[in-house]
Amino acid sequence: MSFHLFERFGIELEYMIVDRETLAVRPIADRLLASVSPSGEPESEVDLGPISWSNELAAHVVELKTTEPVASLSGLAGQFQEHLGRMDAILAPMGACLLPTAMHPLMDPNTEAKLWPHDFGPIYRTFDRIFDCRGHGWSNLQSMHINLPFCGDEEFARLHAAIRLILPILPALAASSPIVEGRISGLLDTRLEFYRHNCRRVPEVTCRVIPEPAFSRAEYNRLIFEPMYAAIAPLDPEGILRHEWLNARGAIARFDRSAIEIRLLDVQECPRADLAIASLVVEAVRGLVEERWSSTETQRSIPVEVLEPIFLDCLRNGERARIDDPAYRDCFGLDVAIDAGGLWRRLFASLRTTTGLISEAEEPLELLLDRGPLARRILEAVGPEPDRSAIVRTYDTLGRCLLDDRLFR
Repeated sequence: MSFHLFERFGIELEYMIVDRETLAVRPIADRLLASVSPSGEPESEVDLGPISWSNELAAHVVELKTTEPVASLSGLAGQFQEHLGRMDAILAPMGACLLPTAMHPLMDPNTEAKLWPHDFGPIYRTFDRIFDCRGHGWSNLQSMHINLPFCGDEEFARLHAAIRLILPILPALAASSPIVEGRISGLLDTRLEFYRHNCRRVPEVTCRVIPEPAFSRAEYNRLIFEPMYAAIAPLDPEGILRHEWLNARGAIARFDRSAIEIRLLDVQECPRADLAIASLVVEAVRGLVEERWSSTETQRSIPVEVLEPIFLDCLRNGERARIDDPAYRDCFGLDVAIDAGGLWRRLFASLRTTTGLISEAEEPLELLLDRGPLARRILEAVGPEPDRSAIVRTYDTLGRCLLDDRLFR
């Protein structure tokens, strides 16, 4: 069944399973899923009512997601929180727990990465053979995905035009990955830096992260799917990966379920923060779709060449990234240069009283718009030259924030 614009929403949250004491990676997602599956076997997805649990490519990552698209984001954080509590009760006797944020700060993927060994094996093995999934770009990335529906080409065009404009500034709101292998990376969103290079062997899969300006299914096939399938065919002659989900841009069209999936949001310290961000992102997209600040024609005219530099600046500098391009600013009704944090503050002020922004979003958004994204607060906590113990202490606190649904201040 196809839903019209903003009639339904789908949310997915990914977490890493780690040792409860040392935070070392624990590849036991199969044991966790087997404990709640009707068969007692490690199924790849278990429907547990409004929320489902599922596996990811890495055996140490588990995903929680809405089982069916929901009519409202209100109250959804509490549902995710309940399931996190259930997971913790299962993992605790195994000496394990869940770790939030988009990257494990100490993981060495070359020695610790292990792929999911059960169903979908041929798909995962093909990914591994072509791209070598041991790297951070495959085995150390946790994100939130937002799925937004459309019905027909006209709705797809309006939605895709709006989402393309929002993608570059998402790291300024949601970056949570400033540390890799025990070192400050120099980027607030290190996950996205790895993400944009993880398919370098077949660059057509990710391309430049920001999707091409395609505004119909036929145009999307011509500009994105057909070049991607042609590029990977010599490495995948059986066509195992010839599916829409091979596309790894920052937002991907899923015509098989009439939705666009936004993939550039780092997961936060607790579902309350994630759903607050999701609510603001959805309302910002809605504002663009409804031509609140600019026409759809204006939005469609913005090329990747304008959007990509903004995206790269935001993944490095978060809310401090400068937005100087007049064509981009015009899409949001701005006639002066501004930083990305300032743009989000303006959007929040504009949207908070006149749209469907959920009430639970107020406190988390006020915190991150005042103090910066979670990555900024993590860096403040660990200090400029953190040792391993400082990192473990900080991420242990983040793990407690996840369990308690508490914001990291």
